[in-house]
Amino acid sequence: MARSLFLCSLLILAVTTFSSPTGALILTLVNNCNYTVWPGIQPNAGHPVLAGGGLTLRSLTHQSIPVPDAHWSGRVWARTGCSYSGTAFSCASGDCGGRLQCNGAGGAAPATLAQLEVHHGSNDYASYGVSLVDGFNVPMTFTPHEGKGVCPVVGCRNDLLATCPRVLQHRVPAGHGPVVACKSGCEAFHTDELCCRNHFNNPNTCKGSIYSSFFKHACPATFTFAHDTPSLMHQCSSPRELKVIFCH
Repeated sequence: MARSLFLCSLLILAVTTFSSPTGALILTLVNNCNYTVWPGIQPNAGHPVLAGGGLTLRSLTHQSIPVPDAHWSGRVWARTGCSYSGTAFSCASGDCGGRLQCNGAGGAAPATLAQLEVHHGSNDYASYGVSLVDGFNVPMTFTPHEGKGVCPVVGCRNDLLATCPRVLQHRVPAGHGPVVACKSGCEAFHTDELCCRNHFNNPNTCKGSIYSSFFKHACPATFTFAHDTPSLMHQCSSPRELKVIFCH
């Protein structure tokens, strides 16, 4: 009888070990802000939506989300000032079409973006970076854990809402409301040069501007225009966790 129980225990242990993805990569969203944020998650084309594409994250809480074991890429951002009016849901910044779960939709600019690509290359790389190309709404950092190689913490810790130039201020309500985000030059003026479109859509003609320089000076480890230096995207081999921290 004792031997039977011992064998049964071994079988249960074996099943538990093989069925539990103990080495699975985890994406953890952490809200260190003193207000609620509503993170959005958008996969790139051909990749599955994670956590329905959006959730509520109250101040000083976190949410851990399993990442597929296969190649996956996408972006994460924070929505702010969200509320319901009857059944209608909307956000002051980063809105994804008036829904809590974005279900694959992107967020409205301006918004700080965390960009990531996981499980690629021969060394199971995770590439990650923080972009202010579409403007800024919340301080954000990207922190890998237990990876191999050079895996720095990157992002923008400064709150740029207080110092955002008047011409880039995004106010809600428009005109007289508080500053809820800081626009990029492209979002503010919509020119081909500032948006790196058409003739300017290549590394030789797409250059930084006085507007992108505002973001670069405050947060040098972020992308601030479309063809900014590729070295701002970092590669970490086989991390166990990728942590996006709002208001780090």
